Amino acid sequence: MHQQLSGKTEPAPVIALHCSGAGAGQWRQLGTTLGPRYQLSAPEHYGCERTGHWTGMHAFTLADDAARTIELIDRSERKVHLVGHSYGGGVALHAALARPGRIASLTLYEPSAFHLLKAMGEPGAAAFAEISAVARATERGVASGDYRSGAIGFVDYWSGIGAWATLRPSVQVALIRWMPKAPLDFHALMQEPTCLAAYAELRMPTLVLRGEHAPRPTRVIAETLRQLLPAAHLAVIDGAGHMGPLTHADVVSSSMAVHIDAVESALSSRAARNEWEVPHAMYGGRRLMAEAVS
Repeated sequence: MHQQLSGKTEPAPVIALHCSGAGAGQWRQLGTTLGPRYQLSAPEHYGCERTGHWTGMHAFTLADDAARTIELIDRSERKVHLVGHSYGGGVALHAALARPGRIASLTLYEPSAFHLLKAMGEPGAAAFAEISAVARATERGVASGDYRSGAIGFVDYWSGIGAWATLRPSVQVALIRWMPKAPLDFHALMQEPTCLAAYAELRMPTLVLRGEHAPRPTRVIAETLRQLLPAAHLAVIDGAGHMGPLTHADVVSSSMAVHIDAVESALSSRAARNEWEVPHAMYGGRRLMAEAVS
């Protein structure tokens, strides 16, 4: 998959943004799959141990977590490949809108850009009501100090009923410790002020992935982004749910690498008249998945 391109001496930069409650370790498999041709950075959001708690100096927004990513983009001498999952996908969209000319490609697994649902009519309204109920239950757990109860509801919504009980005790403890950040993530995602029309500026090649069993809110968002983004392609990961980057790490990472490789090869060879046309046409639906598992 990863052929050596002539004239390339430095690894191409990839920035991958994790979901709520996770950390940089979420992307170990992606780093292995991409290999030495790429330099993977995985900045962590507020709430992670290495980053620390949110400062509380003003109302929290996506811009606060996106700042680290934008700094990495600004420091890079080359355009970057930007990857995001769930909350990380919402942050990735914010960063891409802030630096559209600096993004080589965008790869999103069920980005939880919940603010989009409010502009989607009846399907969006139903999905927004569903995720709002989850957010309220999470907030009640945090407000009452029952972080464990809030964490159980949060995990079981995104991973399926009973998922919490299958987690290692150390993972449960880490999620309980992280829980005060959860309401901030929900609020930032729901109140993001970006309008639908702004997404037409994201003209870089974009792969939107969703699990076969995606929950309604992120399924609707994924399908809508395919229409909003000028060079977007949507693919479904068979058998996966919202946590596909963890439960189906091999297939998801391979799918992401196929997309990134296609864009990087096109940029290097200058084979496309427009930087997004060749990658957008190189694969489609099931063919992508066949390549990902080969």
